[in-house]
Amino acid sequence: MTAKAAKTDSGSRHRSGGRKARREASLRDDSPRIPYIQRKIGTFDILNEEGLSLIEENADTILKETGMEFVDDPEILEIFRDAGADVQGTRVRFEPGMCRTIVKATAPAEITQHARNPENSVRLGGANTVLAPGWGPPFVHDLDRGRRYGTLDDFHDLVKIHQTIPHLHHSGGIVCEPVDLPANKRHLDMLYAHIKYSDRAFFGALIGPERAADSIAMAKILFGDEFVENNCCLYTVSNTNAPLVLDSAMSGALKTYARHNQAVAVTPWTLAGAMSPCTVAGTLAQVLAEALAGLALVQLIRPGAPSLMGSFASTISMQSGAPTFGSPEGGKMVLAAGQLARRLGVPFHTVGALSASKIPDAQAEQEATYGLIMSILAGANFINHATGWLEGGLVLGYEKTMIDADLCGNVIAFAEGIDLSDNAQAMDAIREVGPASHFLGAVHTQNNFETAFYRPRTADANSFEQWEADGKLDAASRANKLWKEALASYEQPPLDPAIEEELQAYITKRKESMPDLFYT
Repeated sequence: MTAKAAKTDSGSRHRSGGRKARREASLRDDSPRIPYIQRKIGTFDILNEEGLSLIEENADTILKETGMEFVDDPEILEIFRDAGADVQGTRVRFEPGMCRTIVKATAPAEITQHARNPENSVRLGGANTVLAPGWGPPFVHDLDRGRRYGTLDDFHDLVKIHQTIPHLHHSGGIVCEPVDLPANKRHLDMLYAHIKYSDRAFFGALIGPERAADSIAMAKILFGDEFVENNCCLYTVSNTNAPLVLDSAMSGALKTYARHNQAVAVTPWTLAGAMSPCTVAGTLAQVLAEALAGLALVQLIRPGAPSLMGSFASTISMQSGAPTFGSPEGGKMVLAAGQLARRLGVPFHTVGALSASKIPDAQAEQEATYGLIMSILAGANFINHATGWLEGGLVLGYEKTMIDADLCGNVIAFAEGIDLSDNAQAMDAIREVGPASHFLGAVHTQNNFETAFYRPRTADANSFEQWEADGKLDAASRANKLWKEALASYEQPPLDPAIEEELQAYITKRKESMPDLFYT
């Protein structure tokens, strides 16, 4: 080999090695892991005092004139009757201000949910925000296997992937439905998976008092009886059946969690035009009315129990009736709901990166980005569905999870506000460089280049030639590599073998106590 050829070959190998190193580095996420966001930016207040007062007055009118239905739960009717509400059959009506007075008297403004790793405990309320993964889809999707029913293996993989993502703060709940397990027993396996494969805070089962009781029993095995009774270790959502109904499956779980001092996010689930009026103001009044009734119930059951005002409000296509996401109306609803929660004095729960798209494409991320940013600007304290949500909640996407993880990292950096430290002011760099030069070689740039700007992993900012040499991958294809790398690099957090054995024994006993049911 000639000297020239040797030099060329050596240079080629060096450049190729550099590209490979950069690609491998891009697969690693070295972002700092924080337990939750502490926002240093303000909220966007879309309503003035007059508008907020009008919505609150309309909510009170709804509660007095129309009321709420509490179905198949006579105990709740007695609780409200004893508190002074007007109970006729299953319909409960409230005097103006009654629910608000009950909530403001005892509901805590801030909540700590404990994780088995204390460093991952989260603080809800104030300027704090927790990002949690997608929740509830029966289907999963990835580029290799397509759309399919979720299984327990998928559930385990998704919990592990979420554990590796530094931009998530919570393990979540039903990250997908493991439909290969009996419907009446799968909550036990899901709870066990969160406890075993993650060391973050997690949801309890939300449907029915029995599953809620199982969740509390398993939490007590993990944390101890007394600790659970005196601290928030579980998080759950109680969805109303809009308009203006709370069924016994939801109310049964709500009562169980409230009695044991566990967090309940009372969350009206509304699609404007179908489940609420087709106007933003009308929907907000209904959402507030439903939330007030549910929150008052929590406080009447156990004064001081941790509770959040929730809102899952979006729109429908007036042409097809299908749910739509990322709409300007949905943005207005979440911004205003955040204001209403702050006036009520309770933490605010809402949703984030939602999409009606079937695959991780431009529509998916346009809708997801708009939704998540609106929730951040609304001052949300808990944002569910921050990653992975596709097809209106029917699908949890592996690739979308990784693309959304980048989005979460982006909003985290945005929520940090503007650094005004001496280093960030960079006056020494400006003095060093002076006019008509550049900052690429400045000492300040060299000292800060690794952390100066947020770097998403699924995006490609290289030249066309570099992108072509790296395989001409789109964002979804890059995300496909990233979730596989996340699984390959996952390390299971240690769990006390005695606790694990006790959990397994509890699960076995509970499963043996009931027949398999593959429907609910």
